[in-house]
Amino acid sequence: MTAGSRREARERALSLLYEAELKEQAPAELLADLPVDPDPFVIDVVGGVGANQAELDEVIARFAIDWALDRMPVIDRNVLRLATFELLHRPDTPVGAVISEAVELAKRYSTDDSGRFVNGVLAGIAAARDRGELPVPST
Repeated sequence: MTAGSRREARERALSLLYEAELKEQAPAELLADLPVDPDPFVIDVVGGVGANQAELDEVIARFAIDWALDRMPVIDRNVLRLATFELLHRPDTPVGAVISEAVELAKRYSTDDSGRFVNGVLAGIAAARDRGELPVPST
């Protein structure tokens, strides 16, 4: 998969996670209801976020200093879930690419301050992961 198509896949994954949250529907149910299956990467990350949401939310809450998850903009929350899933469960994806793409999504679709906020939270998560403070599944 090329960088451009991975970028598009992350954008599609974000839109599906956003839709699932607004509909109060599990991401796996939303995926199952789609008339055409999206890219396998999209299926993996959307399904992975849904299956690991409690863990992801706990990690995000730990690094989003002074920000409760339910007070974050919906886009920011889902960008962080998507990127945190990749950081913790997709060790094949470069950390820099994950953070950069997440920041761009936040800048494009959320508030003026979202890019900086997302960058700070994800940088903390990535550093903790690299120090062995967060579990990373083996490949």
